[in-house]
This record gives sequence, C-alpha cells and structure tokens, in this order.
Amino acid sequence: MVTMTGPTPTQDSDPGRQHGWRNALEREDLHRYLTTLEGWREFTIQDPVPPELLPAAALTDLSPDERLDYDDDRLDYHTRLTVAATSTLRTVVHAGRRLTLLNRHAISARRGLILSGAAGTGKTTALTQFGKTIEVIDRRQHPGVDGRIPVVYVTVPPAATSRMLAVEFARFLGLPVTNRANITDVIEAVCGVLIDARVSVVCVDELHNLSLATRNGAEVSDTLKYFSERIPATFVYAGVDLEANGLFNGTRGRQIAGRFAVIDTVPFPRTTEWTKRRGCPKRWRRSGRAPRSKRWPPQRRPGADRAFPSEWSDRGAGAGSWWCG
Repeated sequence: MVTMTGPTPTQDSDPGRQHGWRNALEREDLHRYLTTLEGWREFTIQDPVPPELLPAAALTDLSPDERLDYDDDRLDYHTRLTVAATSTLRTVVHAGRRLTLLNRHAISARRGLILSGAAGTGKTTALTQFGKTIEVIDRRQHPGVDGRIPVVYVTVPPAATSRMLAVEFARFLGLPVTNRANITDVIEAVCGVLIDARVSVVCVDELHNLSLATRNGAEVSDTLKYFSERIPATFVYAGVDLEANGLFNGTRGRQIAGRFAVIDTVPFPRTTEWTKRRGCPKRWRRSGRAPRSKRWPPQRRPGADRAFPSEWSDRGAGAGSWWCG
C-alpha cells in the first residue's frame, strides 16, 4: 500500500494548495478538460490543419527520423476528432440558435433544449458543437472584448447533490470554493460572475445522473431551475434516455417538459446522407498500396442494427486506413 505524508511542522505547506486540483495539473493537461474555462476555450479555437503531403521524390530523401516525424504528424491529424455535420447536429444547432434569440429579451420562463437518446448517439458531440458555434459567433460579434464567457459547459456528477452541482459551475469558472462555503455563497458567486460575463448558453451534460425520485435529485433539479431564473441564458441539457428515466414525471417533470423542447438523438443510419468512402487517399497510406474498394462502414448482416457504432467514426476510419496500408 502506498501512503502519502503531509508536510512536517517545520516545513512550509504548498502556498498554492488552496486552489485545489488545478495546481496538480500542467497547463497543457488542463486544456483537455471541457469542464474548465481554459479547456473549453482551447476546444473552441481548435482547427486542425492537414499536414502537407510530400511528393514521392521528397519522401525518399527523408532520413528515417524525419520520415517517422512526418508519419506521426499525419497520424496525429487523423486521430483528432472530426465531426460530421449530420442532420441531428444541424437540427440541434438550428434549434439552439433560435432559442437563444427568443430568450434574448425574456425576463422569466426561458425556453430550453433537451437532447435525449441511447448511449453513443452523439448527444455530447451535438451539445459541444452547439456551444462551440455560439462561442465562435460571440467572438465574431465582439472582437477583442475580454471578460466575456458566452458558453458554460458542466456535467452532472454521479449521485449529485445541489451543492455538488453548484461547485461544478464554480470549478468551470475557476472560482475558489472552501469547505466552509455553503450552497448559497457558491450560487451567488456563480450567478454574479456569469451575469457580468454575459453568458448566453449553459450546457449541462450527463443529466441522466439526476433522479427526480430521490431527494437529492429533486434538489438538483430545483437548483438548475433557480440557475435558469437567475442567469439570462438558454439552458441545454443532454442525457441518456431521459424520458424513460422519469425526468418528466411528477410536478417537477411536467414543468421541465413544458419549458424544454426535446430532440431525440438516434444512431447515424446509412442513408443518402452518408457517402461511399475508400478510407484515406493512397498517398496518405504507409505502404502506398491502393485500398480495397468497399463500402464504409462494412455491410452488416441482415437483421442487425445498421447504425454506425463509435468505432466507425471519421478519426477511426482515417487512422485505421493509414495503419492497414
């Protein structure tokens, strides 16, 4: 068993310890978390640029180390998540933007959006892409203006309490939260910062962790409603099979159903929306051999679900085609 000892009485404690878990992460690692302001902003400005393809003559002139670096750059580009503009994603972005316009001058009872569906049907992808769209639009409308936080992205922790949810909002904003701070203090601080930062969209993911049948779940629902009343923003929720999990049951559930429009996410079917593919181009493959002619993804057996699972995503296709060469 590994144990950790704290500082002795003669040692100085870490002066940055009061900032919590952030000091345990390097700045580069912090950018990988969408539930932090730094990570979210890094996500919204990401725009992977395809690496330059060298002609065959130039490839032969590369040293083994240079060729390894060249191939690694190409593979790194393929492994980055490339989002396909599916009909579901376009519907979410269109409906979300319309709601933000309708809620712009609303004083109370603002309308919201709920994304519900089976696991792996692109709820988080659609939610984050919608938030990214709003972020880009806000930057274009207010160039060079600092201090604006147009989008907030948080997740509902498992077995969440109202204080845990409020702390998630504070963590996204980087607000220090002490153990002695009660929920009222945290909520007041979060609402004050978000109002001053002109937030327009609040994205709440993993809402299936909330159960209205429990006391804590009901309190979390009330906290979200209070946030929506205090913060002049459009709230967008996402979770797995929310209707089947009882989100719209009871008095609270009927109120949620009355204020939120629901978009059901489904697996991406093989329709005219999906084009035939041959993997990545021949020049991108390691061996240079031409790929086999086949539909992508492969034909499933009769009677099986033909929806595309996560392993058939664009990044998996690109990386797989490159390695199978």
